[in-house]
Amino acid sequence: MSVPSLSTSTKRVEPHPTLVLGVLSLAWLVAYNIIEPLANWVAFSLLGLERGSHLGEAVAFFLYDVPKLLLLLSGMIFVITIIRSFFSPEQTRAFLGGKREGVGNVLAASLGVVTPFCSCSAVPLFIGFVESGIPLGVTFSFLVAAPLVNEVALVMLFGLFGWKVALLYMVSGLIIAVLAGVIIGRLKLERYVEDFVWQIKIGKEALDISKPAWPQRLKLGWQSTKEIVGKVWLYVIVGIAVGAGIHGYVPESALVEIMGKDSWWSIPAAVGLGVPLYSNAAGVMPIVSALMEKGAALGTVLAFMMAVVGLSLPEMLILRRVLKPQLIGIFIAVVAIGITLTGYLFNWLI
Repeated sequence: MSVPSLSTSTKRVEPHPTLVLGVLSLAWLVAYNIIEPLANWVAFSLLGLERGSHLGEAVAFFLYDVPKLLLLLSGMIFVITIIRSFFSPEQTRAFLGGKREGVGNVLAASLGVVTPFCSCSAVPLFIGFVESGIPLGVTFSFLVAAPLVNEVALVMLFGLFGWKVALLYMVSGLIIAVLAGVIIGRLKLERYVEDFVWQIKIGKEALDISKPAWPQRLKLGWQSTKEIVGKVWLYVIVGIAVGAGIHGYVPESALVEIMGKDSWWSIPAAVGLGVPLYSNAAGVMPIVSALMEKGAALGTVLAFMMAVVGLSLPEMLILRRVLKPQLIGIFIAVVAIGITLTGYLFNWLI
């Protein structure tokens, strides 16, 4: 008579994907919402720095923005990877990359308008686009439009200056994004993208399985998040550190003094001042309002705002991990020229 073996293996019970996603989402939301009060507590209570002081504001800015941006990067990469697991690279290329020149740029720029990303947090999507085989020029149209034209800027401009200014701002931002992408695409600059970007894969399983199950999708999301964040986190910290120093130590009065003058060079100066700064459209609006009260021309003010949100120095430091200096320089030059011309156009029309 045979005796049943006691060493039979028991099947491992995997948690339901919905439960896993729910727990991860809840943990992400909790972490994201406690960042700001925690950063202020560390800066002003634990470290004893004075509120409103240059050092205090810079430290608080750094402690808030570093975890916030890393959380945004991680969350977006995870979600994007899962979404991309439903679509093959061929499908993605067919949607954006398969269009004739200009159409793909318009679609990518339009996608950038409806996505509420700042310049730095748009970088993971840029990597995902390149990885999926979308033409480089099309990805740059998205990268320009995502921070440059967003709903916050449109709503605030509408409230401050009316619908005509808001509409003109949106149209000019889209034109800059589309033309920048077309120009960069025609220059054939793929050789200036770092090699690892072309080598990143969504995961070996995605190559073997046309429709992966949810546990595999979650695994792919986790692997992609670790890989990309692991390559860019140091550049994020350096970029935010630069932005924090500027945020704490560059006084608003200095900006008003330079940009409040009605001279031909005020728009190039505004663009030049805006590039090193780091803020989103909502954060730069108080400076925009102050400049307008001081009598600065609308085109000058909007050129400054577009440079701040579309060409921030922290964004360039993060992009340096995936792009070579030559391409970053061309990107800055093309977008800066577009913003400058837009500023002159605003001053001429309004």
